[in-house]
Amino acid sequence: MKTSHLRHDTFGIVLAGGRGSRLMQLTDWRSKPAVPFGGKFRIIDFTLSNCVNSGIRKIGVATQYKAQSLIQHIQRGWSFLDGRFHEFVDILPAQQQVNENWYMGTADAVYQNLDLIRRNRPKYVLVLSGDHVYKMDYGRMLYDHVETRADLTVACMDVPLEEGSAFGVMHVGDDRRISAFIEKPADPPPMPGRPDRALVNMGVYVFNADFLYEQLLRDHDDPHSSHDFGKDVIPHCVTRYRSIAHDFAQSCVGMDDSGIPYWRDVGTIDAYWEANMELTKVTPELNLYDEDWPIWTHQEQLPPAKFVFNDPDRRGAAIDSLVSGGDIISGAIVRDSLLFSRVHIHSHASVEESVILPDVDIARHAQLRRVVVDKHCRIPEGMRIGFDAEADRQRFHVSEKGITLVTPEMLGQQVHHIR
Repeated sequence: MKTSHLRHDTFGIVLAGGRGSRLMQLTDWRSKPAVPFGGKFRIIDFTLSNCVNSGIRKIGVATQYKAQSLIQHIQRGWSFLDGRFHEFVDILPAQQQVNENWYMGTADAVYQNLDLIRRNRPKYVLVLSGDHVYKMDYGRMLYDHVETRADLTVACMDVPLEEGSAFGVMHVGDDRRISAFIEKPADPPPMPGRPDRALVNMGVYVFNADFLYEQLLRDHDDPHSSHDFGKDVIPHCVTRYRSIAHDFAQSCVGMDDSGIPYWRDVGTIDAYWEANMELTKVTPELNLYDEDWPIWTHQEQLPPAKFVFNDPDRRGAAIDSLVSGGDIISGAIVRDSLLFSRVHIHSHASVEESVILPDVDIARHAQLRRVVVDKHCRIPEGMRIGFDAEADRQRFHVSEKGITLVTPEMLGQQVHHIR
């Protein structure tokens, strides 16, 4: 069977309406999928790039929480698909089309868009989360779905047993058929023969289209359902229908020599900081330089990064760091850090092990260490952040692992004018 036909007959819907409250104030003004990542991308770019690179060009993005930043990014960065060839990325905000409710859960978000999906007459529907960082060829999963004659295929990966409680955990037989699915169990069951690992749900599903329609209609009519895929739809299906587990390692793109597929849920400040910091390594697990599987995004027109001054007492330099377009490192030192675009760091300042989002100004003699600085911050002259956790907690948010989050509002800078 030609996978090109499978891809053409597939509609992808990306669930991108969540806040991601564990990212604290970083999502006060944007949804989690819209959070910047990796120097020039947004988190959702990875899921959308997987779709386009996999040949799936009919895509809907369901938005809800504080969606303007996400909508603007999709409009600017994802308008290159050609409608003349029936390629598109459609934005699907909650419109109360079925009743007066907004999206009530992940399954309800798809249910409320069944009219759009049906109009495209797909044979398969790919349901995706828009807030994870990974590279995956969905075409391989589609082929596996058809070859195994599944009603539903769930992408899965194994994680350390102690981490299993954060995911939906699956029981799978020798034929890869899922016999049980437990959403975020307090005591996750181990994999057969591997007592230290748990097999978990990645939030990537392939449904036969007609089967999906039936399940969403049934779920919508169930007064006891929370209308969520992980809590309601998937557990119902795995005990009644042919539900198959797809090993992510079979479709992961660019897996390194370790044989461990790259997938990150950057849902906490610590996880977000760590995933960005990984990119500064000599050979990071996530290859952003892969021309065979590019990550697409909105590309701003910016001048090159600039490093100025080479005096004994001030030198503009960045070491073991990623620096983006429009940055000016003026007599300052940057070490082990990731800088997004339009960051200006002034003389005698230092930035170490930090993630600096776009349009940040760091004044002279400021010192930052192990911080995440949100967009539009203006760090005052001489300010030190990341050296005294107790002092930082008085003004900023300090994570469990000691990462300090700084936003404009914490600095008394009102960049979002409501009144």
